[in-house]
Amino acid sequence: MSTATYILGIVSALIALFTVVELLRRRRLRERHAVWWFVAALLALVLGIFPATLTALADLLGVEVPTNLVFFVSIVILFLVSLQHSSELTGLEDKTRVLAEESALQKVRLERLEGLQERPSGDFRPEP
Repeated sequence: MSTATYILGIVSALIALFTVVELLRRRRLRERHAVWWFVAALLALVLGIFPATLTALADLLGVEVPTNLVFFVSIVILFLVSLQHSSELTGLEDKTRVLAEESALQKVRLERLEGLQERPSGDFRPEP
């Protein structure tokens, strides 16, 4: 591995790590969303600093080309991020549906109350 490639790997990992930390600090990214990105950036940093670790890990797992292991781990991390977002989206859809139903019920109640106020004062019978 050339020195330029070695430095590029470390700098790229540091930029990714700094970006995640900065987004967290500015509250543009929540902690639960940052977990997998933080893990990916740390893995990239470790592998950038110790590239022989990737080769040893690939040999240990029986992967012939270490780069394929990097791609596989990247795909797994992206899959986990997508799964986490899908799960949260499902929860938000459920909450939105419940809020819409509650809002519709409140609107019906308000219309009924307004209807009671518009009637003559002596007529207290509820609307049909």
